[in-house]
Amino acid sequence: MKTFIKFIKDNPKTILTLISIAIGVVLMLRFGVDKKAVAIVTLIVGFMTNAFAGVVALITMVPIIGPLIIKVLTIPFFWLLNAMGYFTSAYAIKKGYGKDVMTHRLIVITLLIGIVLGYILGHLIPVR
Repeated sequence: MKTFIKFIKDNPKTILTLISIAIGVVLMLRFGVDKKAVAIVTLIVGFMTNAFAGVVALITMVPIIGPLIIKVLTIPFFWLLNAMGYFTSAYAIKKGYGKDVMTHRLIVITLLIGIVLGYILGHLIPVR
């Protein structure tokens, strides 16, 4: 409980951003905005403000279960990207696009390395 209160005191902008996104979603739904538009706006605002990182930090603070939940949510993302690369590679090879397969696999590997480096740098360099 102390760490939760400390998190709130240390990250008031994150908490305020999450609350304002939630209020915005409720208001948009109340005024009858299309649900797809609400989802797109929420994703854009969440990525621009790093609100999803705040949600991940809040979930991680739950003892024992929190880090496991985050691992369950993030590891399949890498598996999904890798599986998509294999399936598209197999399809492209059958169609005769060998050079394009190499380019595609290089892009996927670069994306995965960029995500990992961004994660590491995000933890090494303090934002505050």
